[in-house]
Amino acid sequence: MICRSGHPARTLTGLLGAVVLLVATSGCGLLGGSGAAPGAAAHGAPEKPKIKIGLLPIVDVASVHIAIEKGYFREEGIEVEPVIVQGGAAAIPALIAGDLDVTFGNWVSFFAAQAKDAAKSADGLKLIADGYQAKPGMFMILGKADSGIRSPRDLEGRTIALNTFNNIAELTAKATLEGNDVDLKSVTFKEMPMPDMEAAIESGAVDAGFMSEPFITRAQRNAGQIPYLDAASGPTDGIPIAGYGTTGAFARQNPNTVAAFQRAMLKGQRDAADHATVQALLVDYAKVDRDTATLVHFGEYPTSLDLSRLQRVSNLMRTYGLLQNDFDVKPMLVSGPTG
Repeated sequence: MICRSGHPARTLTGLLGAVVLLVATSGCGLLGGSGAAPGAAAHGAPEKPKIKIGLLPIVDVASVHIAIEKGYFREEGIEVEPVIVQGGAAAIPALIAGDLDVTFGNWVSFFAAQAKDAAKSADGLKLIADGYQAKPGMFMILGKADSGIRSPRDLEGRTIALNTFNNIAELTAKATLEGNDVDLKSVTFKEMPMPDMEAAIESGAVDAGFMSEPFITRAQRNAGQIPYLDAASGPTDGIPIAGYGTTGAFARQNPNTVAAFQRAMLKGQRDAADHATVQALLVDYAKVDRDTATLVHFGEYPTSLDLSRLQRVSNLMRTYGLLQNDFDVKPMLVSGPTG
């Protein structure tokens, strides 16, 4: 239709202006509403906008705290409530029971639980984001400087604390001890929370403790404890450590929520490569002093789930008896954005 000059044209022009004004003042309500988060508007609103996530007070989970601090979850339309857990093996039952929606956990615990069909009632376990990968100096077995232990071989007949059994700590401890000709049958492993290990070593309750950061640096600074063995070396050099998982039921019922979590975590993982950003957050969530935070050893924060790397963990578990049969990791993976 041709718009001619005169009153009809002015009327049409006024009507179009009113429509434009209505859309602008409503915050593009026709496209998702004024309160819609950018990610939710672009990808679909999360089915569950508030989720509980199991975390440990360790450097490995820094990317979650970064994503919270910088508003990456909020941009995706979800709110994250951190829940402190002792370890991945302890968190998985809470995940299956629905007390957690997502949990950080080591790959060993996830694979062991899936192999045992422990999460059958919740449609199994699914892995939705990578978290942390080993580098030298960030997985250590430590003890007192005057213990008489001078080499890994001196750990024969000793008691070593692990935060939980059937996890990445047990796997890497056994692999590196055996790699240093230590008779594993002579070693006693004792389960305890990582924050308690420094005091347990000082009291003589255990001879050594398997620690990650910031507990390594804190034990060295507070008590003068020394490393006996780097558990991220030799057969475990560069090994994937941990990531984030949920249940098959949650992933199926909340695909938009899972996707939103993955997008926020990708940004958090990228930012965690800046160690200064992580160090600043450790003071708050890991409760360490600023001097200790500046001295911690960092691993890597991968930005995608890589099947070949994760399968390496499964294969090592089979070698050291944490799995009774070969285990294929691929069916557990939920693809997401890549960095």
